[in-house]
Amino acid sequence: MSNLKNFLFTSESVSEGHPDKVSDRISDMVVDTFLSKDPYSRVACETLTTTNKVVLAGEVRGPEIKKDDLINKVRECIKDIGYDQEGFTWKEATKIESHLHSQSSDIAMGVDSSGNKDEGAGDQGIMFGYACNETDVLMPAPIHFSHKILRLMAEDRKSGRLKNIEPDSKSQVTFEYKNGKPSKVKSVVISSQHTASINQEQVRELLRPYLINSIPKNFLEGFNEDEFYVNPTGNFVIGGPDGDCGLTGRKIIVDTYGGAAPHGGGAFSGKDPTKVDRSAAYAARYIAKNVVASKIADKCLIQLAYAIGVSKPLSIYVNLFDNDLDKNKFVEDKIKESFDLSPRGIREMLGLNKPIYEKTSAYGHFGREPDKEGAFSWENTNKSDIFSK
Repeated sequence: MSNLKNFLFTSESVSEGHPDKVSDRISDMVVDTFLSKDPYSRVACETLTTTNKVVLAGEVRGPEIKKDDLINKVRECIKDIGYDQEGFTWKEATKIESHLHSQSSDIAMGVDSSGNKDEGAGDQGIMFGYACNETDVLMPAPIHFSHKILRLMAEDRKSGRLKNIEPDSKSQVTFEYKNGKPSKVKSVVISSQHTASINQEQVRELLRPYLINSIPKNFLEGFNEDEFYVNPTGNFVIGGPDGDCGLTGRKIIVDTYGGAAPHGGGAFSGKDPTKVDRSAAYAARYIAKNVVASKIADKCLIQLAYAIGVSKPLSIYVNLFDNDLDKNKFVEDKIKESFDLSPRGIREMLGLNKPIYEKTSAYGHFGREPDKEGAFSWENTNKSDIFSK
């Protein structure tokens, strides 16, 4: 984020019914399906969703999963999200194709351990992790509250408390920062698919409580109602994959820090944890969050770099944004001493060889509560003592 002290900053989120998020959900379901049968399965699944069609493509290695079983699970995902519309439904009207095939032997050779060679990274690339003390979950405020608005809407929509609102929604929150800290909310945008039976004023009244209940009162003091934008196009009845084609991995900024920190460019969803695009980004967040939880810095950025087939990271970069070179060096040394950042080390440290990924596919991979099944283990702050002076 900018080194300016006073500025406006905006982040957006999209709901689980957004076409790209439907695709992410299905791709992560495929990962979980394979990992539930064999924790060392390899999966790289891409999903396309459009009007009454879903297409799976990619590479897998692991147990035999019947195509019909996978297609039924795709329908379960669509049903849980809430789609039973003329242009996109969980029922037979939506055609589902699977074109998954065996993983390349060249990739497998580089990733597998053999002889004296430890397991290598599943791809080359750079990954970033970030944390800051703007919220209690150590996430930037704009993306955190953008997610919260849509998550609460989805919970109420599924329970029946929120009627006439359909699954495809987007939110956007702009904060005014003073002296580098979030001071107040400047504007909020919520766009949501709705039934044809209600008008835009009714949509606005249905969605206003989610602005009020998602953002702390101190950030809403003096909020100008004219800066609350609901369905600015004027109508949003046709939505979801029927209104816009969805693809896995197109919402990488929504998945991470809302633009407040750099992104390495690699998507997460649809990838098993040998792919460092996913696992190393989780490890970098884990480290950054523990650094900030230790209270030695207000924010922390970590970059890791990998080469395909090579087990150790090629570089580790730390930025605490305070120009304290000794402290930065201290953190870097502690990382090297205390964390095994090989692909195998990351997976064992965070318990990633589990079917925990479908629930990460919407409302952000970070800033979430770790659960008993092992999902969001990278959000724990059990290593903060390492960095406490």
